[in-house]
Amino acid sequence: MRSLILLGLVGLAAQLVDGSLGMAYGVTSTTLLLAIGTNAAAASATVHLAEIGTTLASGVAHWRFGNVDWKVVGKIGVPGAVGAFAGATFLSHLSTEFAAPVMSLILLVLGAYILVRFTAFGLPRGNLGKPLRRRFLAPLGLVGGFVDATGGGGWGPVGTPAILASGRILPRKVIGSVDASEFLVAVAASAGFLVGIGSQNIDFAWVGVLLLGGVIAAPIAAWLVRHVPPRILGSAVGGVIVLTNVRTLLRSDWVGAPGGVQLTVCAGIAVAWAAAVAYSVREYRREQEQESARAALEEPSPV
Repeated sequence: MRSLILLGLVGLAAQLVDGSLGMAYGVTSTTLLLAIGTNAAAASATVHLAEIGTTLASGVAHWRFGNVDWKVVGKIGVPGAVGAFAGATFLSHLSTEFAAPVMSLILLVLGAYILVRFTAFGLPRGNLGKPLRRRFLAPLGLVGGFVDATGGGGWGPVGTPAILASGRILPRKVIGSVDASEFLVAVAASAGFLVGIGSQNIDFAWVGVLLLGGVIAAPIAAWLVRHVPPRILGSAVGGVIVLTNVRTLLRSDWVGAPGGVQLTVCAGIAVAWAAAVAYSVREYRREQEQESARAALEEPSPV
């Protein structure tokens, strides 16, 4: 019962992060499931089954708040579903001993990307209004879907930064559109895992509590995306993912690092993570001050 409550809280927290950043529900949830000993394919399958409900709730919530561009959803979602089904089938046929470190390595790379992306650069801007072409979105969706299924998460970390970097639609619409299209990815990945490993290796109680936590958080996250600084949140979440998956890799048969080495490496990462969050807070405040000063200069003088 205690583990189910913990998983429900993880589902809630992961969806708050995902709905605010457009990424990290799967990465966060899968990282925890691997940490408690779930095999890689079952962990990804559990998360994707839960995501069928959470992404649907998140997509509806973002739509209600006007955060969805349906043209983007159509162009990226269908190729994403194809990639996700292929990725789930691929992961289902890997041995458990090989799959777990591979998944942790993918999650580590994604976590490092989130940490660096938001700490160093924040959200890019520019080129608003120009359409996003299918020849850009379709390959992006295909790759994102494959990575999402094999890594237990990755749709947001692959898709959101790439679309944000184009600067062609508002950040809140990028996040809403990526979240809405993820429903198709979750359905396709779940189908791939059910074909590949069957339902006997999936704990549906875990699916249920992850889903419940995510559904509760979805409308809150859709509202928070307008108010929470993504730069700070991205730095915080990226650090958690990096630290947890480095620890998993150090303990794996691939590395087998001694306890003292594990402690030293994790402590160093924790210090770097704290510094990254502090830098993000400072840069966010500086940007706010610059925007306030610019607005004051543009304000017309009273006659």
